[in-house]
Amino acid sequence: MPMIKSGHEAERMFGEQFEAMVHAEHSVAHRGDAYKLFTEAGLPGRRIESWHYTDLRGLVREALPPAAEPDAAAVAVAKERLKAHEVPGAARFVLLDGTYRPDLSDLAALPAGVTVRPVLDALYTEELDPGLAGAQKLGQPESMLALNSAFLQGGVMIDVAPGTKVEGPIELVLMLSGRAPAATYDRSYIRVGDGASVTLIERHAAFGEAKSLAATVLVASVGDGASFEHLARVDGLGPQALHLGTALVRIGADAQYRATTLVATPGVTRRQAYVEFVGERSSSHLYGVSLLDGRSHADTTLIVTHTAPHCESRELFKHILAGEATGIYQGRVVVAPGAQKTDGKMLSKCIFLGDGANMYNKPELEIFADDVVCGHGATVGALDDDQLFYLRARGIPLREAQAMLLEAFADEAVEAVTVDSVKDEMVARVGDWLRQHGR
Repeated sequence: MPMIKSGHEAERMFGEQFEAMVHAEHSVAHRGDAYKLFTEAGLPGRRIESWHYTDLRGLVREALPPAAEPDAAAVAVAKERLKAHEVPGAARFVLLDGTYRPDLSDLAALPAGVTVRPVLDALYTEELDPGLAGAQKLGQPESMLALNSAFLQGGVMIDVAPGTKVEGPIELVLMLSGRAPAATYDRSYIRVGDGASVTLIERHAAFGEAKSLAATVLVASVGDGASFEHLARVDGLGPQALHLGTALVRIGADAQYRATTLVATPGVTRRQAYVEFVGERSSSHLYGVSLLDGRSHADTTLIVTHTAPHCESRELFKHILAGEATGIYQGRVVVAPGAQKTDGKMLSKCIFLGDGANMYNKPELEIFADDVVCGHGATVGALDDDQLFYLRARGIPLREAQAMLLEAFADEAVEAVTVDSVKDEMVARVGDWLRQHGR
């Protein structure tokens, strides 16, 4: 088994943990190749362009041990926390400390045409669906995806049969007990069959504040004529949390993919998505809001690749930064040769609520076709004085006027959410966050 020859303490510790793990279990072949990739690349740092602003070699000084099996007390707390965020009509799958927990999940609302299995059972006993196998290759080679595969603890495999229209959302809750410093490595898959439609709500939270590393991956295959809405909320993690979330999405012909992400948590967050069009006349719409204060750090990195013609991609991300927070937006649209009539646009907007925050925008276009419409834009600044004057001239107090403008700024990125309860929840969270920061 390869071992990292590195002076970096965390990389050496990852090696020791991997050695201990593979000696403790029988099925090691599937993990070996992934770990070899990690040993070759190591933790990504500033010298890797896509990780320049989120330098894991500097941030990760020790390899936290993989999370242990939750005890009865942690399960009891998780049950209580889950009651506070029930989504009407939703089937719920819960991962606690990286592993799937049937006892915390609620499958009563799971409709006909949808099947779910623990991911380890599926990966080790079956050949992966071709669409999912293709999606899983996106973004490779990437050392953190390799680390996720090498230490994979659990997840779910969701299969939506062709033609199935799932009325209520499916919820995937990823909770950390936060009882002791620990790392979690989960990966879930969703195959949306041809002509099917489904909404997946991905919710990340913790009820303890111990130091944590969460490397989480969602692999999605959207079939021809299918529709997939992906809603993610990263909220309530501790200030010592390092959250690394990746979506790998492959889109067929005449299909739709919509994603909305809300990040409102301290610590360090990186949300990255690799999206590829492999069929004609499809669309993807990626939206997000990051609400950051203190010294929190949120990195949004997206690569949307058009390999088929007549497809449309839209990206709209909003940041509201207070304190000494850092926001990052890296978006790249790649148009391959032959992907004619591509329509791709991306926009990043940021509002500062103080002088100590930093925002890095890095939009990119790589175009290898000659009949396309692509563009990007980025803005940073403070609240508009003219708009504030307009509201105050109508008797609205300053703080209320500021809150109105900021809520309108953020709401533009969540208004496309089709699940009313989740949309209302996101809008309310923005309002709560603004009130917490005196707006």
